[in-house]
Amino acid sequence: MARPELDHNYSNNGRSGRGGVNKCCSYKRTTVIICCINIVVALYVFQNLYSSLYSYSYQHSHNAVAYTPDQIKKMEESMQIRKQSEPRTLIEMIKKIKQKLDRRDDVVKLPQDLKLNLTSEIIELLRGLNGGANTTLQHEAVESWRRQKIQEAKRIAHGKESSSFILPVEAGKLARALEFSWAELSHEIGLWIPVHVINYEHNDKPEGENDFDDTILAGKRLPPECNAELHTDYGGHAVKWGLTHHKESAYECCQACLNQAKNARPDEMKCNIWVYCPAEEGCHSPDIYQHKLEECWLKYAEEPKVNFKETYSENYRRNHPNAPSVVPWVSGVISS
Repeated sequence: MARPELDHNYSNNGRSGRGGVNKCCSYKRTTVIICCINIVVALYVFQNLYSSLYSYSYQHSHNAVAYTPDQIKKMEESMQIRKQSEPRTLIEMIKKIKQKLDRRDDVVKLPQDLKLNLTSEIIELLRGLNGGANTTLQHEAVESWRRQKIQEAKRIAHGKESSSFILPVEAGKLARALEFSWAELSHEIGLWIPVHVINYEHNDKPEGENDFDDTILAGKRLPPECNAELHTDYGGHAVKWGLTHHKESAYECCQACLNQAKNARPDEMKCNIWVYCPAEEGCHSPDIYQHKLEECWLKYAEEPKVNFKETYSENYRRNHPNAPSVVPWVSGVISS
């Protein structure tokens, strides 16, 4: 009786083993079938995409309009007319303004220490000239210095030369400013040629004689009673508001002060200070107004005091970034 039972168990185990093998094989077969189907679908999709692109390009090439030589000639003429009608003058002006603004940025981005060094070099240059040198010689000396400084800055920018106060990264900007924006840079450092020239050369005039060299100012020679002082700004109470009181020269501004003091009524303040702006770019002041060329301020002060003299201090320029190095005003306290 035991033998049939063993045979029965063996037969059951055999069926289970074959069923497991079939089950495993069915999973593999299903995976292979699915992968094949995916490949076929992908190939079909790629074929359709390729066919549609080819068909589109073929139709596009065949549907392109064919123009006659006469039509092509008319289109070329219309394009030429449209190009000729462009406001070329305006476009060129805009380009020049943009270039000027870019060059102005180079001037503004120059460090203040570098600008002060340039001012010092020019002052030393002018000191070395003969005291009787006219504005033409002074202009030529400064122009020669500028050309030499351009070449020096270019050599520093290319690493061919070194300097203790010009960094290579700043040398390129300095060269462009000296070469293309000299007017803006000269205004920044307080140099005006030929309108103004700084001259510190000693002279042998007798004591008490007016040593102001008025050849650097436009207009008539200033009389001794004007006591004109270059690069000076006096304070005081306004007798005539300079924003609306313009004169063509420092001489006329001083004469206006003298005339006002002579003809003033007893209850009016008498002018004893005149302040004039001779710079074409205008004159800097710490107030909110824009002071322009030929402004003539008539002032009164019981004890005249100088607001600014010769150069603005480094601390002042730090608080007023737009201030030039040299005081632009010309002033005088008239003799009573």
